[in-house]
Formats: sequence, C-alpha cells, structure tokens
Amino acid sequence: MVSGLTVSERQLSLAILFLLALCGLAMAAGGRADLLGIHGFIVLAFSGVLFWCVLSGFYDPEPSDERLSQYYDDPTKAGIVFAMIWAVIGMFFGVWVAALLAWPELTFVDQAWASFGRLRPVHTSGVIFGFGGNALIATSFHVLQRTSRARLPDQFSPWFVLIGYNLFCIVAASGYLIGVTQSKEYAEPEWYADIWLVIVWVVYFLIYIRTLQRRKEPHIYVANWYYMAFILVVAVLHIVNNLAVPIGWGSAKSYSVYSGVQDAMVQWWYGHNAVAFFLTAGFLGMMYYYLPKRAGRPIFSYRLSIISFWGITFFYMWAGSHHLHYTALPQWVQSLGMTFSVMLLVPSWASAGNALATLNGAWDKVRTDATLRFMMVAAVFYGLSTFEGSFMAIRAVNSLSHYTDWTVGHVHAGALGWVAMITFGSLYALVPWMWKQERMYSPALVEVHFWLALTGSVVYVFAMWNSGIIQGLMWRTYNDSGTLAYSFVDSLVAMHPYYIARTIGGLCFLLGAAVGAYNIAMTIRMARAGGITDEQDIPVKRPVGVAVQPGE
Repeated sequence: MVSGLTVSERQLSLAILFLLALCGLAMAAGGRADLLGIHGFIVLAFSGVLFWCVLSGFYDPEPSDERLSQYYDDPTKAGIVFAMIWAVIGMFFGVWVAALLAWPELTFVDQAWASFGRLRPVHTSGVIFGFGGNALIATSFHVLQRTSRARLPDQFSPWFVLIGYNLFCIVAASGYLIGVTQSKEYAEPEWYADIWLVIVWVVYFLIYIRTLQRRKEPHIYVANWYYMAFILVVAVLHIVNNLAVPIGWGSAKSYSVYSGVQDAMVQWWYGHNAVAFFLTAGFLGMMYYYLPKRAGRPIFSYRLSIISFWGITFFYMWAGSHHLHYTALPQWVQSLGMTFSVMLLVPSWASAGNALATLNGAWDKVRTDATLRFMMVAAVFYGLSTFEGSFMAIRAVNSLSHYTDWTVGHVHAGALGWVAMITFGSLYALVPWMWKQERMYSPALVEVHFWLALTGSVVYVFAMWNSGIIQGLMWRTYNDSGTLAYSFVDSLVAMHPYYIARTIGGLCFLLGAAVGAYNIAMTIRMARAGGITDEQDIPVKRPVGVAVQPGE
C-alpha cells in the first residue's frame, strides 16, 4: 500500500492522519463525560495505527513512472477484502438477532449492548454499508478505469475514500453497541459521523468526475451512469436527511431540524431512495458490467439500459411516501407515492429483462458456471422483489402487509437475492482478474456457496412471506362480538416455526459467505505463489472513430 504512493502522497497521508488524530483527541477530551469520548479514542487509535503504517514505509523506494501506464487496482483489492470481512460480521449479527426472535432467552450476556435493539442496526449497517458499500467502492474503481480506459487521477484519494468510509462504518457499528444513535432507520449514526461521511463522499464523487474527464473512450459506459447516480443521489439524501443540531460540541446527541410528520416524510424519502440509489443503482452498475463480461455477450439492448436508468432515476424519487400509508401524512402525498411506486415497475423490469436477455446464447455457461449463475439468480430476484415492492405499495395491500414480517421477507428478497447475489457473482468474476489468476482457488467451493446462498434465500423469504400474511390476517380477524379474535401473543406463538426457519435460512447464507471469504483468501494466497500476466489489461487508447451504440 505505502510503497505504491509517491513521496508527496505519503506526506499528504501523514498530514491528513495527523489532522484526524487531532479530531479524535478533541472528541476524546471534549466528550470525556459523554459517549462521544469513546468515539474520540477510537478515531485516535485508528489514525495512530495508520500513521505508524505510513511512517514505517515512508522511506521505501518511490514507484517508477511506469505505474502511470497501468490501472491502479490496490484500493479495489483492499475493498474486496473489506467487503468480505463486513459480510461475515454483518451476517453473523443477522443470524444472532434472528435467533433471539425465535428463542428470546438465547442471549450470551445480560448487558445492554447485547440487546436486540442494539444488535439489529449492527446487522443492517454491517451488511448494507460495510459489505455493500465496500463492494460498490471496489467495483466502481475497477469498472470506471476499464470502461474509461483511464487510470484513477491519483493514488491518495482512492485510499482516503476506502479507509475513510471504513472508519465511518466502525464508528457507526461501535456507536450502536454503546448506545449512540439518532434513531432513524438506516441513518442511525450521529452528527459527527455524518459530517465525516460527507467529506469522504465528496472526494469519491470528485474521483469519478476527474477520471471521466480523462477518459479515452468517446462515450460513458452505462455502468458508470448507474455508479454516478449512486454517488450523487446518496450524497443529497444523506445531507438532507441528517440535518441535525447537536446539543453541544462535547456531546454525541443531536436533534433533527425536522419535526413531526415532516421528519417522517424526509426519513422515508431518504429510506426509500437509499434502497433505490444505494441498493439498486450501484448494483445495477455492477450487473451491467460484470454480467455481459462473464457471459461473453454484449448487453441485449444498450438503449433499454439507458431508458431504464432515466425511468428509475425519475420515478424512485417520488415513491417514498408509500411507507407512510394510513398516517398523518396528507392523503394526496400517500397516493402520489403509491402511483409512482406502481409506475416504477416498468424501468425495474426493463433492467431485469435486459439482464436475462443478455444471457441468450450463453445459457450453457449458466449451467456450468456458478459465478454466472449468481448473477442470473440476482436478476430474477431483482425482477421479483421490484414487482413485490410495487404491489405492496398499493394502499389496500399495504394495510395487510405493513408492520408484518411480509415487509421483512420483501426486504430480504432484495437484500439476499439481488444485492448479495450480484455482489458475490461480481466478486467471483473480479478476484481472479485482480490477482492475475485463471480461476478461483476452488470452483467447487463457488458451487457450494451458490447453493447455500440460494437455499438460505428461499427458506428465509418464504418463511417471512408466510409469517407476514398470517400475522396480518390474525391481526384483522374479529369474532362475532366485534372484538379481536386473536391476541398479540397468539400471533407470536403462530410465528415461532417461521422464526426458526428464518434463523436456519440466515445461517445457510452466513455459511455461504464464510465459504466465499475462505475461497477468496485462498485465491489471494495462491496468487503469491505465482500469477499469470494479462498484458491487455492496461489503459490504452482505442482507434479514432469508434462507433457509438444505439441509445448512447
């Protein structure tokens, strides 16, 4: 890592880490009587360890100018490793909280940090931001360079983004365990973590813009459209939703600038668009690059992918209010969200259909290649979960599904079936390229991972679908006297078998992720014993007059 930086980049690294350590020291000193102080010590220790790492390699020989003729892939390699670490951590906490719902007495320690309310956001943030976010950053750097045929603009800023983003994840996850939260779903980190993420994200955006400016291709490949939407819109969502006023500079606690139903509306405008642009657009960027590449086929329709992009970008923005049916939100706003949610089905299915149509002529590879099968199943789950989402946004359906496990099943059909599947498929395609190997350490373990992941997804999602519908029906059943036929406890007893099934499904998925992490680790180890050289994987200029595809 350090040996790849120039002397000026090493100096800049030390300066940034010194400033970060000062911030940590100030937080530790100012928040000595508050939980902010604990985060101050974490930031101080984090920056101190990195400072020592950079300093220990400071006098290593400077890389030659030959590096400028190659892509810069070190941050991508590190991002892959971080993604798999967070995958195992986040999914472990997911299985833990699922088991707690089935067997509430199954807790290791009787402490506040081990309660369901603190463990659950560690699971969601660990998987969404730790696993998904690192995978998006890693793959976006890889895709950006190959489709632009241009090297990243410098070597410091990609590391700043990757390491800075992981510092945010550590502060967020540790904050949940010690009780620091602003109690907004998927936006739980407090004000100082939010400010740090804005700084990191702006640098991420600038990397993309600077590289695209230097591209040697006449057009911007569609995957970059999706990655850019992911970066830009997530920045807007994060800033608007997290506008808050801290109660003091020495306190972790803050209060939102919004109140009442406005706060709820902003939160779900953020929440649903985070699904759209963090969990959909970025991963569509992955799909549009790695699926055709692995299948050895061009995208079925480039024009359709662009139409889908603009459809998703426009429709998603107005759909968030369907999360607030039957609340104090004005009914016309609820109806607007419902209408746009139903319309959203068109661009969503356009991308899912485009992916499956791309596999025409390559179905024999799907049968024999588990990596491609991951991507194929992801496209199927994407179409399935987007249809389900539009259906559940209809007010009459929402009256049955909301607040039940049906919503949990819907979320995990997208999270496990779409997001995780396309990520694992992309990483299995990417890892041999990054470490110059012909294949993964064990193709058989990729098969094992695929079937564990598919089994886990199906068991989990079907259990929650059944559980949620039964819950909804029990809660709305009345007896002849006009009172509720079932108590809440009755519904909990009925859910017990499904909660056990959910735990088993989650455990299968976790085991699959652990197998994938081991396979990737062994592939990296195998690469140290000797690799193959890919002379073509360098930023070269294509001949002038390259034809533009329809829709570009």
